[in-house]
Amino acid sequence: MNLDEALQTFIIESRDLLQQMEAALLQIEQSPDDTDLINAIFRAAHTIKGSAGLFGLDHVVSFTHVAESVLDKVRDGELVIDAPLAALFLESCDFIGLLIDHVADGNAPGEHVNLHGGALLDRLKLYLDQVQTAPVIHPPADALPMAHEHHFESEGGGQVETDNWHLSLRFGRDVLRNGMDPLSFIRYLATLGKIVRIVTLTDVLPKAAEMDAETCYLGFEISFKSDIDKAAIESVFDFVREDSSIRILPPRSKISEYLELIRDLPEEEMKVGEILVKCGTLTTAELGAALRAQTGTSVEARPIGEVLVENQLVEAPVVEAALEKQKQVKENRNAEASFIRVDANKLDELINLVGELIIAGAGASLIAQRTGIADLLEATGTMSRLVEEVRDSALSLRMVQIGGTFSRFQRVVRDVGKELGKDIRLVISGEDTELDKTVVERIGDPLTHLVRNSMDHGIEPADVRAARGKPVQGTLRLNAFHDAGSIVIEVSDDGGGLNRDKILAKAVERGLVKPEQQLTDKEIYNLIFEAGFSTADAVSNLSGRGVGMDVVRRNIQALRGTVDIDSEPGRGATMRIRLPLTLAIIDGFLVGVGGAAYVVPLDMVIECIELTREDRETAQDNDRNYLNLRGEVLPYLRLRELFEVEGQEPRRENVVVVQYGGHKAGLVVDDLMGEFQTVIKPLGKVFSQIKGIGGFTILGSGDVALILDVPRLMKQASGSEQQALAG
Repeated sequence: MNLDEALQTFIIESRDLLQQMEAALLQIEQSPDDTDLINAIFRAAHTIKGSAGLFGLDHVVSFTHVAESVLDKVRDGELVIDAPLAALFLESCDFIGLLIDHVADGNAPGEHVNLHGGALLDRLKLYLDQVQTAPVIHPPADALPMAHEHHFESEGGGQVETDNWHLSLRFGRDVLRNGMDPLSFIRYLATLGKIVRIVTLTDVLPKAAEMDAETCYLGFEISFKSDIDKAAIESVFDFVREDSSIRILPPRSKISEYLELIRDLPEEEMKVGEILVKCGTLTTAELGAALRAQTGTSVEARPIGEVLVENQLVEAPVVEAALEKQKQVKENRNAEASFIRVDANKLDELINLVGELIIAGAGASLIAQRTGIADLLEATGTMSRLVEEVRDSALSLRMVQIGGTFSRFQRVVRDVGKELGKDIRLVISGEDTELDKTVVERIGDPLTHLVRNSMDHGIEPADVRAARGKPVQGTLRLNAFHDAGSIVIEVSDDGGGLNRDKILAKAVERGLVKPEQQLTDKEIYNLIFEAGFSTADAVSNLSGRGVGMDVVRRNIQALRGTVDIDSEPGRGATMRIRLPLTLAIIDGFLVGVGGAAYVVPLDMVIECIELTREDRETAQDNDRNYLNLRGEVLPYLRLRELFEVEGQEPRRENVVVVQYGGHKAGLVVDDLMGEFQTVIKPLGKVFSQIKGIGGFTILGSGDVALILDVPRLMKQASGSEQQALAG
């Protein structure tokens, strides 16, 4: 085993588990009695502790063990997760994450980290100290049945009078392949006490010819005598717990608990009760007495399995349901086993290679067209189709749902809401919308700032909301959906909306706009994205320094995206981010201006029309760049003028009508060269400030074509037209 690779896997899986733990903790405040959530939190902590022990990360093990002990008390019903305990577990979750970060960096935690961890441990141990062991109340002697040494409750929930633990072990099929020997765990268990009796289960053992030497087919039922506690016994199986079924019943457990164990066993043919009788944990008399107490019928001297089945101590529908559940568990495990982890760098390399393949394929198609050889044209056509399928498959590997990013804001909303003293709920929709993993990773910070800004500036305090007739609890919404080849992410709140007049006055004061300048509401709202702009009357820990919103826009523009605002006074505001689905490969529409070639993203192209002589003369006479598109005013840009392309103007020009964000504009070009699959390559830093260009690509001929930044060009076209109309 490569320990470095194994450690990286531990770090990745631990972070995933911590995210699951945090999500469950945020839900459990509303459902403190949800056993599934409690078990999920416990499993996450337990798995991290066990895996950390494998790598000798004692500082992770020692802290997580205490948190796990408190969680164990919650599982046993001795503690209830209230708001303070949930908050403490969230802090503990953060601290474990901090320890994992230090492991990832290869550094030992510093003194301040250890001090913080010590303080958290002290707070956790207070909950352990508060738990009192319930007193054992023995029934009076005259209440015991005279003819039997065991006592039973009226509903068959009696106790087994044995001082032995009972262990039910079903090791996973792949435990041997993972380097673990089941017998070594049993041998180690024997060092902690005495194995009174052990029954080996061979029900699933195949014929010798069908047997796989690396597959574990065995299960074990063990009667174990020891003075150690349950946690110590569980720790024996830490490294196989995730792949195996480990059930532990303490001494003097109730008959009902043994019956529940029997119901959960996967064996189909073994008669009910036989396993425990063979193991020596229960006697036929004990199960028979339980049966009498439950059914009120006499039990003849017949094999215990036959008696139990005949009297239906476990009903047939229950058995069938248990078997169906076991089948579902096996299917789920098989589905999970079909997933593999792939290094993101390997995916990036694959996308790069596919991009080069597309360029090479375009070159081959160009040569085929020049030669006119039918067989070569057919071969290159087939290759182009296959390359397109490879491209789509490669890109789909990088597509992830945005729901994982959205769910992290549950914690942000909870913590920021408490800091602001506001009751705010988060509503998420469109979480199954997919986009490129690179975009997801880079959109997290801008989204965080927008969410915090909406909570701080947008949603009013409770007393103000009540005075305005609104619900005291504010609502923040995160939504995502696909639109015209892009993904739209909306951050909405039901607060007071943006103050148009205040924003405009502040902009005039700072010299961002002139007093006589006419601006639309949307343009005024977008002023908050200017560097250093702020309308806050006081500086807080969250906002008010005018730092951040300009960075938000800059980061979004770096992803070839846009951000704008809709606001309604007294009703709330919506911040709308529009991003490309992928940053690597797109379908483009190739156009020519002079001797230069440009690529327009195909999903933004609506139609192509001819720019008539009448349209050109009208534009020249009125100094306005717009035309009448079937009764609709369409602003346009002449790329020849914009990019100062030299050469003689053609006799005929064309207009490529593009749409983005619900708006249309036209791009005037010389030639329409058809659809083109293109690989986006970023411009160097020297050219990063060029407006209207989003990157470049290499054509099959080896020439360079610039990729147009349609959103910026549309904004420029609309702005020029508005200025002309204002003039």
